[in-house]
Amino acid sequence: MDLNTVLDVRDARRREPWRPGDAWLGGGTYLFSEPQPHIRRLVDLSRMGWPPLSWQPDGSLDIAATCTITELSRFGRTLPATAAPLFEQCCRAFLASFKIWNMATVGGNLCNGLPAGPMISLTAALDGTVLLQGQDGATRRLPVADFILGAGVKDLKDGELLRSVRLPARALDSRTAFRQASLYGLGRSGALVVGASDPADGSLAVTVTAATTRPFRFWFPLPPGAAELREAIDTAVRPDEWFDDIHGLPAWRRHMGLRLAEEVRRELDPADPAYPAYPADPADPAAPAAATGPEVSR
Repeated sequence: MDLNTVLDVRDARRREPWRPGDAWLGGGTYLFSEPQPHIRRLVDLSRMGWPPLSWQPDGSLDIAATCTITELSRFGRTLPATAAPLFEQCCRAFLASFKIWNMATVGGNLCNGLPAGPMISLTAALDGTVLLQGQDGATRRLPVADFILGAGVKDLKDGELLRSVRLPARALDSRTAFRQASLYGLGRSGALVVGASDPADGSLAVTVTAATTRPFRFWFPLPPGAAELREAIDTAVRPDEWFDDIHGLPAWRRHMGLRLAEEVRRELDPADPAYPAYPADPADPAAPAAATGPEVSR
């Protein structure tokens, strides 16, 4: 839609003082989707010329904030790494048209901070860190799981720019498991859980997103048992941190988050033989409906 409050668009390569009403423009798929009455000027990042994806000397991978979903998907399909399938799985979790894929950026998805943001799921699960740059040129780095503070709430100062996301080499070598649930066959993620098993030390990380207001990453030095994983999630996630909107009630999201986390744990724990579906918890009010209702894609 037209943003009739915007008075100017400037090239980000031309440094000018940041002022009230300024906003960074990446792909613009969110900015132009609804009124933005507080914005007076857009600072366009599209001509910065940042390489979408670049390898670092230590084997880590940097994803530029301006990297599009199309570029990330194409890269993931040719990536010679164990965790490569997760890139495409999270890209597909967008459930967006090719037009959105060609414009939407990784940085924009992170900076929106929405619970169902699949780039948040991908980068948090692979222990990613964001590089933030202030107006004075100073930089700081934060884990993705700490950058997102709540639904739509980020640790961003006024005028600060998300420059890139770094995924460590060790995480790219991890064996991963992906689970997503929605109330509809092609609906927004109501729960998205990713497991990452580190072959170097046998540790397991389970990351819960979409069901919660912010990403929760649980790291275990050795694969946990079912009870240990469930207790860790229920202890860390407060009742008000299970997200509540039209795409799922908190009780259902908690049930699905716990269920998918257990499926991920079983898939990645070689010492725990797989067995049929996650048993319903009689004390869980969402269990009966969840057993027959929502579709779980794998």
